[in-house]
Amino acid sequence: MTDINFIKGYLRNTLSPKRYNHSENTAKTAVRLAKIYHQDSQKAYIAGLVHDCTRELEIEIQQSMLVSLGIQVDELTYNIKELLHAHTAEYSIRNEFRIFDEDIISAVRFHTTGKENMTLLEKILFLSDVMEPSRIFPGVEYIRSLSLKNIDEAMIAAFDSSIRFLIGKRSLIHSNTFLARNYILKQIKE
Repeated sequence: MTDINFIKGYLRNTLSPKRYNHSENTAKTAVRLAKIYHQDSQKAYIAGLVHDCTRELEIEIQQSMLVSLGIQVDELTYNIKELLHAHTAEYSIRNEFRIFDEDIISAVRFHTTGKENMTLLEKILFLSDVMEPSRIFPGVEYIRSLSLKNIDEAMIAAFDSSIRFLIGKRSLIHSNTFLARNYILKQIKE
């Protein structure tokens, strides 16, 4: 049995108040979407709560965590903190929180980039992270509205928004994001 109070206490002690609130909001949003799409709301809540558990650690610490876990990541992920934390979170999920549920771990692993053939839980966490109530950016209300009716259309809108944002910053974009978007778009068009 997962000890939610332990996880919350741990996160309150290791995350900034802003990041902790984002994690709580993501968890609550994930539960709402899980209910709409008939998924396990407990798994959705936990995934939302822990998804950013290593987000604020220095990149060097996260890189060492990968070595201790024996996790291999591509060069882009290894060198970008905003992507790396999705993989290093597994360390805390397994070792601090004693959660071994592969559905939760996979949802956290792909919450920053997406991937081809995402599960519903992976989509739920991805969207919840993007559109939780404290997120404010052009198009977020449209994504929220779509998420209540059609999760795949909401995913496309979220990917499009993220890609536009990253292009505007002249940032590198992970290939998984394009693969995930294209996979869903093909499914919609069939």
